[in-house]
Amino acid sequence: MAPTKARFTTRLLRPLVAAAILAAVSAPALAIQPFTADYQASYMGMQGAGKMTLVADGANRWKYSLSVTSPLANLRQTTVFEDTGGQWRPVSGNDSSQVLTKKQNKNATYDWSKGVATWTGDVKPERAGPIKLQAGDMDALLINLAIVRDVQAGKTTHYRMVEDGRVKDLTYTVAGKEAITVGGQSKQATKVVSKQGDKETIAWVVDGMPVPARILQRDKGQDAIDLRVQNVR
Repeated sequence: MAPTKARFTTRLLRPLVAAAILAAVSAPALAIQPFTADYQASYMGMQGAGKMTLVADGANRWKYSLSVTSPLANLRQTTVFEDTGGQWRPVSGNDSSQVLTKKQNKNATYDWSKGVATWTGDVKPERAGPIKLQAGDMDALLINLAIVRDVQAGKTTHYRMVEDGRVKDLTYTVAGKEAITVGGQSKQATKVVSKQGDKETIAWVVDGMPVPARILQRDKGQDAIDLRVQNVR
């Protein structure tokens, strides 16, 4: 069977609803700062490179991107989102991939004035939307940033994801502390796990780091995507 694209986000701690959640604690939201993070990537056993970037895209608006390249695939996801009083909400998104000879390109629009999300491009008619939006909704990629923010702040890690014409409630469970190597140095990280069926996503969050130090997506007990941060600047 040909390899299929693994989704980062909600796998990135995503679908995969677990039973417990972090205790909710009142804590201030961390200020958003631009960054570039380089990752060592493994996709279906093939070595490659990954990169996450966050750049300003106007007043209170940010552009967050994730790309992974390997001999098997080129994957790229981008989300433009607004920061309104500490609440992050997606405005638009793009998801493109080339896995072997198969290409896909999808675009998402989150129209908060109308309260709906829609999708165009390589999408099935039943996945084009519209999907009714609720306050707090995020797409899969944006949840990657939110999980880091919330774990570091000791806040609840439960989200409503609106992605690919579907809605999913996601909960991530803290599975303790572990040492992880970042740029040749050992760091203490909070390990967060999310499961759903045969799929599992594990992420390691290091205090002060704006992105997960490592993201591991597993399918039927086998590693599918493994991203390990090399440096953040």
